[in-house]
Amino acid sequence: MPDTRHEPIRVGIGTPLNRVDGEAKVTGQAQYAAEYPAAGLLHGVIVSGRIARGRITGIDETAARSVPGVVEVLTHRNRPHTPWLDRNYKDELSIPGDPFRPLESEEIQFSGQPVALVLAETFEAARFAASLIDVSYEAAPHNIDFEASLAEKFLPSKKRNSYHEPKNHGDADAAFDKAELRHEARYHLAVEHHNPMEMHATTVDWHGDGTLTVYDKNQGSQGVQSYLCNIFGFSKKELRVVNAYVGGAFGSGLRPQYQVYLAVMAAKHMQRSVRVVMTRQQMFTHAHRPEAVYTVKLGAEPTGKLTAILGDATTSTSRFEDNMEDVVIWGMINYDSPNMKGEYSIAPRDTYTSADMRAPGAATGMTIFEIAMDELAYKAGVDPLEFRMINYSDIDAMYRTPFTSKALREAYREGAAAFGWDRRSPEPRSMREGRELIGWGMATGLWNAEFVETSARARLTADGRLEVASATSDIGTGTYTVLALVAADTLGLRPERITVRIGDSDLPHSQVEGGSRAAASAGAAVQLACQAVGAKLLAAAAKVEGKPLGDARSLEDVTLTDGYMILRSDPSKAVSFADAMAASGLDVIEEEATAKPGLGDRISQMTKSRNVHSAVFAEVRVDEDLGQVRVTRIVNAVAAGRIINPKTARSQILGGVVMGMGMALHEETMGDPILGRWMNHNLAEYHIPVNADVHDIEVIFVDEPDPEVTPLGAKGVGEIGIISTAAAIANAIFHATGQRHRNLPITIDRLIAT
Repeated sequence: MPDTRHEPIRVGIGTPLNRVDGEAKVTGQAQYAAEYPAAGLLHGVIVSGRIARGRITGIDETAARSVPGVVEVLTHRNRPHTPWLDRNYKDELSIPGDPFRPLESEEIQFSGQPVALVLAETFEAARFAASLIDVSYEAAPHNIDFEASLAEKFLPSKKRNSYHEPKNHGDADAAFDKAELRHEARYHLAVEHHNPMEMHATTVDWHGDGTLTVYDKNQGSQGVQSYLCNIFGFSKKELRVVNAYVGGAFGSGLRPQYQVYLAVMAAKHMQRSVRVVMTRQQMFTHAHRPEAVYTVKLGAEPTGKLTAILGDATTSTSRFEDNMEDVVIWGMINYDSPNMKGEYSIAPRDTYTSADMRAPGAATGMTIFEIAMDELAYKAGVDPLEFRMINYSDIDAMYRTPFTSKALREAYREGAAAFGWDRRSPEPRSMREGRELIGWGMATGLWNAEFVETSARARLTADGRLEVASATSDIGTGTYTVLALVAADTLGLRPERITVRIGDSDLPHSQVEGGSRAAASAGAAVQLACQAVGAKLLAAAAKVEGKPLGDARSLEDVTLTDGYMILRSDPSKAVSFADAMAASGLDVIEEEATAKPGLGDRISQMTKSRNVHSAVFAEVRVDEDLGQVRVTRIVNAVAAGRIINPKTARSQILGGVVMGMGMALHEETMGDPILGRWMNHNLAEYHIPVNADVHDIEVIFVDEPDPEVTPLGAKGVGEIGIISTAAAIANAIFHATGQRHRNLPITIDRLIAT
């Protein structure tokens, strides 16, 4: 029995715990999609098409089939039968339009489209044979130029649940025309590709009884399972999807990518295990952040108080699907103005469908809006931070609803103090050290706080070990560790006695992981399941001889710690988990629970806004002669409700900030309009921040109790770190140089040319 004379030491929510999966990852024990062994494995290599639009007129497979070890070449001419109806190909996100079907026909819809899959006994044979496939085409006119595509822009369908139509107020056009202070500008964001460290890959383990296990890189095993079963006719008992470890995704795994389709098609056709891995170049043939143009018009009084907000944005999509994002709503939500109007359209071009990429919509829309706000602040002669305080809104200014909580003022205050904002010289080009101009900029971040229905199972054994399980995913965010902490907090067990199982379609239900919702949703489900186990333990303790816990009926009557239930009213009285289970003849206690919005939560969701807020402060140093920008300091103050694990949460903000640096200065996928393809399709020419680019980053979590937002009070931190980081950097560059850049990224050539 523990020493109950002292307050028991508990490890739980709020503890900065190291990743529980860290050892498995650094020692190579963690297996990723392309690393699972499978008996009789065939290796599949994808042949990518060379034109952007048109049709295949011929495929010569002769040389490829003569390579020793090659067993099959699948094309649109000999692929297995698949369903006709589009509904069979809809995935969990259900984007309006016609889903892409690999090897469906001779039609080419985008450059890099898979036109064949070579299967061989070895990867080397498959790769060599794939290089020998000779495909001839009849090209059709194509367009991947975004500016040209704007001629075809249209109002998007309102069918997609994740897109929210702007809610307009007043007469924004008239208010803008009458405003004494006005700002109007057109901003542009380049295409960005996700490029996680692990490339998209699938290993299909074909079992002798006709069932199969699909090890796939994705962000939701059950969504991919449903997608594959609907297409290939398997039942969910016959097809299991596992994504236990994911080497980053950033949204690229929200939808099933084409390699999983091809791998399962080949496995079913050959009745053998198959592995298909995309190359780094092929990672540029699918998901990407849409290119965007966004015209922002702001009107204000001479004091800086906003009187009009107008936003008109267009983002890119494919010709076969209508990808939509929330772009224009963020400034309308965050800032007080009596008149506001948002307009949004999408423009089709001959590429793969654009997709959600970390903080979709907000990383584009809020970032651009915050640059526009900075421009108006300078026109008003008001400090950029003070300008935002003048226009602060205590309610959701677009929906006109209260927030469950909003600690943005505190984030401004704490972030500014840590950064030293009060020492800022207000005039551009007024801060210098040697040959470097120094600039300080800031911006506001805003994201959603989501909570979705999720289930979890908790299983406690008599030796005091606990397993918690849910089909949710860990895409590098720290979900394993968060769920271990929630379980430890609920049942008072040490994390080393807890095993977390996730990333498996056989486990209790979970939706795709995205939108910074996994910790709150899966965490709430684990908490409920563990509470149910605790209730059974307490009931079992009543059968212990002498009833040491007396008439304790509720978990609130006891403290759970280190495998004991200790009576709160008399800490000298305790019962071990093992004794309680033995007294009731239990070897195992197992409970499953589902966390979902109840009636009150649904009403709250309709009447209150749930958001995460941040204040980002950036320092840059610009070498005028070389055009080189160094981001030397970032302070990001985040108000995200209850922080479950400060250590992994900080890591998420750090990662988001670095991606924001990429958006500001580095990341740009460049297309060749003549060839119709992305040209810098590798990590040598697609630039991302590296160690030398990253200097001091300070993360501050603002205290923000919020019992309404989610059952755990957690709001999620996966996305908020990237939002408006690029704006703070762009605004700092203006302060340093006096140059205002409205095209992101701000590359050296653009700095020198200005």
